[in-house]
Amino acid sequence: MRTFYQFLMTFRGKNKPDDQSKLANWVFHDHDFPKHSTDYYEISNYLEWNSPFPNALVVFDEIWEMYHL
Repeated sequence: MRTFYQFLMTFRGKNKPDDQSKLANWVFHDHDFPKHSTDYYEISNYLEWNSPFPNALVVFDEIWEMYHL
C-alpha cells in the first residue's frame, strides 16, 4: 500500500490550482510532514497544528476518503 503522501502527490501540478493541489504542493515543500505515514490520526494531528490554509483539514478528509477507496 502506498503512503498517503504518495497518493497526495498525484494532486500536484494542476494548471488551475484548487484546494487539493494547494494542499499537495504545501505538503511537498514541508520537510516535517509525516511522509511515511498511513495513519489518519498522525497526519490529521500534524495538519491541525500546521494547517497551511483555513479549510486544509476539510480538504485532507476529502482526499483521505479517496485514498481509502
